[in-house]
Amino acid sequence: MGQVFGCIQVDQSTVAIRESFGKFDAVLDPGCHIMPWCIGMQTAGILSLRIQQLDIRCETKTKDNVFVTVVASVQYRALSEKASDAFYKLSNTKEQIQAYVFDVIRSSVPKLELDSVFEQKNEIAKAVENELGKAMSHYGFEIVQTLIVDIEPDEQVKRAMNEINAASRMRVAANDKAEAEKILQIKRAEGEAESKYLSGLGIARQRQAIVDGLRDSVLAFSSNVPGTTSKDVMDMVLVTQYFDTMKEIGASSKSSSVFIPHGPGAVRDIASQIRDGLLQGQTV
Repeated sequence: MGQVFGCIQVDQSTVAIRESFGKFDAVLDPGCHIMPWCIGMQTAGILSLRIQQLDIRCETKTKDNVFVTVVASVQYRALSEKASDAFYKLSNTKEQIQAYVFDVIRSSVPKLELDSVFEQKNEIAKAVENELGKAMSHYGFEIVQTLIVDIEPDEQVKRAMNEINAASRMRVAANDKAEAEKILQIKRAEGEAESKYLSGLGIARQRQAIVDGLRDSVLAFSSNVPGTTSKDVMDMVLVTQYFDTMKEIGASSKSSSVFIPHGPGAVRDIASQIRDGLLQGQTV
């Protein structure tokens, strides 16, 4: 509507390209400008100076023959001082940028193995940014920043990587569990050995005390009762212990222990006692 009256409004963050009879004449900054259409002046187009973003997906192959899809995000803008170059030199800016990105990624990633691609994605992004910056500056564009936002291996490769990672973690867990069980068994064995050692010391001291007591008893009895021998004293002690044992067994209502003679000699003694008893019965 403004061109009817010979003027044009250019919005903020944009520039207008003015032509005179089809030839580039000037770059119009934001504001109001006179556009005398009657003498061949016209607006060829509007060029935005805002930062734009282009997301590019590039499929390529790594050094270890794994196909990956690299997703790059390129942020760029037209330079106001080179607005004429940005408007006239390129017919499709996005396709031009995409071609350079493909070229750099497909020349960089095949030199790296899959793990290195993930580790060096910042270096790849820097290489793309440098190459794009040099190329697009001739066309009036500035590359603000280039990011590698994602690296997507093939689905089967990702599944295999997850399985490898899971197996590795399970192996570490199994080793830790086995090591813990080993330590537990060692400590248990050390505890049992210490317990048996202390138990052995107690039994040895108990037996030593019994032997010392018996020796003292035998010596005291022999000195107080003339004519007795050590064997007589030991026989009396054993008989006394026998009756004490029988007394304790009889005193306990829940006792289930029964002492009977055993061994070949004991069997012969029992048979003799039975035979003598029968003979005595017949005699009577």
